[in-house]
Amino acid sequence: MLKKTFFRTQTGSNPVAIWQPAVAASHSMPAVPVFPETLLLLELEAQERSADLRRICDVVLSDLGATLQILRLAGEEYGDSEDRPHRIEDCIADLGLGRCLEAVAAQTVNRNANYNDIMEMWAHAREIARHSKLISEELSGVNPEEAYLVGLLHSIGLLSTVLGWDEHEADAHDTALNGFTMAAQWSLPQFVLDSFNEMRGVKGASRWNTILKMAHQRASGSSADCPFQQEVRPLLYQRFQSDFVVHGGFAAV
Repeated sequence: MLKKTFFRTQTGSNPVAIWQPAVAASHSMPAVPVFPETLLLLELEAQERSADLRRICDVVLSDLGATLQILRLAGEEYGDSEDRPHRIEDCIADLGLGRCLEAVAAQTVNRNANYNDIMEMWAHAREIARHSKLISEELSGVNPEEAYLVGLLHSIGLLSTVLGWDEHEADAHDTALNGFTMAAQWSLPQFVLDSFNEMRGVKGASRWNTILKMAHQRASGSSADCPFQQEVRPLLYQRFQSDFVVHGGFAAV
C-alpha cells in the first residue's frame, strides 16, 4: 500500500494544457499513448493545492501507457544506475510531478481503427497486473508492487503491432523477445528485464513465469494475444487466433 503523500502544486487552471509534449520519446520510439480519461483524472488531481501522490499513482498504474511513459522518463534520467527509482511513486517523487505529467501527456489514444485493439490490450494488462499482485501477496519473498508492474508490462512486446509502429520492426512470433528489447532500450527496472528473460527461457529462476501463468489461469475477461495465452488457456487462444485472422483485430470474448 502506498503511503499517502502530498505535493504542493503550482499549476494554473489547466495544467495538462500547460504540460504539452516537450519530452522526447526515449531511444527514438514514439510515445506510448494514454487514455484521455487518465489525463483528465491526473489534471483534476494536479489542480488541487495539495496533490495526493497515492491517488496519482493509482491513476497512472491503471493505464499501461501512463506507466510506461513515466518509467521511460526515469530510464532516460538514470539509465541503469543503481539509484534508478523503480516504483511509480518514487519516479514521481524523484523526477517531479510536472515532468512526469508532461511525459504522460505526450500522446493520447485516439478513436481510430486501432482503438479496440488498444483498449483490449490495456484491459488485459490491468487484469493480469491485479492478479499478479494478489498472487504475490500469497507468496514469500516477492514484492507485490514489482509483481503488479511485471503483470502490467508482460505483453509490451505487442506494442509495435497494436500501435502501428511499422517503422520499428518486431518479431510477430516472439513477443517475449520484443518485450525484452523494449525493456532494455527504455532502461526499465531490472526485475522487468528478468521477467522477460524468464519468458524466453534464458534465466534460471522462474518466479515471474509462475506468477504470470497463475495470473492468466485466474483471469477471466481477456482475449489479448500475449505470450501466455497459448500455454495457459489453449482453447481461448485457438478461438482468438481464428477470429484475429478473420477479422484482422483483437477478438472479444
